[in-house]
Amino acid sequence: MNPRIVTRERNTRETQIKLTLNLDGTGVADISTGVGFFDHMLELLTKHALIDLSVQATGDLQVDDHHTVEDVGIVLGEALNEALGDRRGIKRYGFFLLPMDEAMARVALDMGGRPYLVYDIAHPGTHIKDFDLQNMEEFWRAFSTMSKMNLHIAQLYGRDVHHAQEAVFKGVARSLDMAKQLDPRIEGILPSSKDLI
Repeated sequence: MNPRIVTRERNTRETQIKLTLNLDGTGVADISTGVGFFDHMLELLTKHALIDLSVQATGDLQVDDHHTVEDVGIVLGEALNEALGDRRGIKRYGFFLLPMDEAMARVALDMGGRPYLVYDIAHPGTHIKDFDLQNMEEFWRAFSTMSKMNLHIAQLYGRDVHHAQEAVFKGVARSLDMAKQLDPRIEGILPSSKDLI
């Protein structure tokens, strides 16, 4: 099996990002985006998806967090798409029901090459400290689009906004871990009845 390791860079007037993804890692994270809460969520994603992820990002944080968060989603999605290659032999689908104290998230995803995002958050909170939680939808949209993933996120309930977001990131991580795994029963075979992804 070829190593599923990819390094990607993105340099614009708004952000400069260097990212390395090892799809078959052990959960090692080296994350620095300048956005503390977002770094924490990416570390959870790394740990629970059993990937290794390095993200070094600088952005126009004097404007707001939006460009940095969205652009990291773009680069992470591009890296995941490249690391999956032609997607032969992967399980393709993943799903998880993730409790985080009083909060619950339900996630399902399909690595079948058709990007789509459904994002439904029950918790009404809009900010964690000064971090605008609307950025999270933009992150997941960029990530799912660039990785060619159909991603359904439903954060079902929970009183604590931090727990709600943590449940989402861990739920996506566990679903991603399931979908990216190589199935020896279909080694070299596309997981599609169309013979095309």
